[in-house]
Amino acid sequence: MDFPALIKELGRGARGARDLPRDQAEALFGALLDGSVPDLELGAILIALRVKGESADEVAGFLAAMQARTARMAAPAGPRTVLLPSFNGARKQANLMPLVARLLAKAGVPVLIFGRHDFDSRVSPFELLQALDLPASESLADAEARLAADRLAVLPLSLLNPGLNQLMALRPRLGLRNSAHSLAKLLDPFPAGRAVRVVAVTHPEYLDSMGAALPALTQGGGRALLMRASEGEAYAHLRRKAHLIGFQDGQATALHPADTADLDWPLSPDCSPAENAAFIQTILAGSAPVPPRIEEQVAVLRLLATN
Repeated sequence: MDFPALIKELGRGARGARDLPRDQAEALFGALLDGSVPDLELGAILIALRVKGESADEVAGFLAAMQARTARMAAPAGPRTVLLPSFNGARKQANLMPLVARLLAKAGVPVLIFGRHDFDSRVSPFELLQALDLPASESLADAEARLAADRLAVLPLSLLNPGLNQLMALRPRLGLRNSAHSLAKLLDPFPAGRAVRVVAVTHPEYLDSMGAALPALTQGGGRALLMRASEGEAYAHLRRKAHLIGFQDGQATALHPADTADLDWPLSPDCSPAENAAFIQTILAGSAPVPPRIEEQVAVLRLLATN
């Protein structure tokens, strides 16, 4: 692969750069995932893509390369498995992504949480999950067994896609996120049509790019939920207007609740693993109410998993 020529096309700035055709994008991202790009060229390509932004064809090609290198898992019987990516952790408020997972599992909907954490300034979601007695599985087989028995499992990204994990691990070294951080939210290890992707985005422009990619990914029985993230995590903000877009069989449907106004709902500012876990356990025990926005998200995911 002619890396200097690719960098010349990609690195001309947001206005002068050329988008890659789908097949070339797939080949390039495959090389990135396989670790076959030298360090200097690797950094140049990742920064150029960050400045330029990925086109729809590039996202499609990158996704094909990622899925081809993603480990395959057996889907548990029953409803589709909800995929909850976790790459950020808590910063100012309690992380309620595990609450969404627990409520879904309690309702019989299997949930796979997967991700990695490298933010020194944030509380790791995996420390929180450990405090909730949800340790990460050390093998795909163990995760499959937990999904079948408990309807809930946790996996490090390194077991699902080592190359993608290595690309994401470059963030502290480069100082910026790269294309892998967006693509990881679309990862699906299950047979076609047996999962619900939860794509939680922070920046408005990603609502457009992810919304353009999801119709093709939900053909043939697939499902997805596109939503605004809370501190980058896949749970609805407790106060803000809901933004829930469902994708079923290639069609997008707004799944906003009737109440779309901001809510005056208290936020839990304590995001230490022990206190965050205790807060979630209080809600699960029925001693505190489930926040309305979380109820809405869980209801939408149950619908997408079973219909």
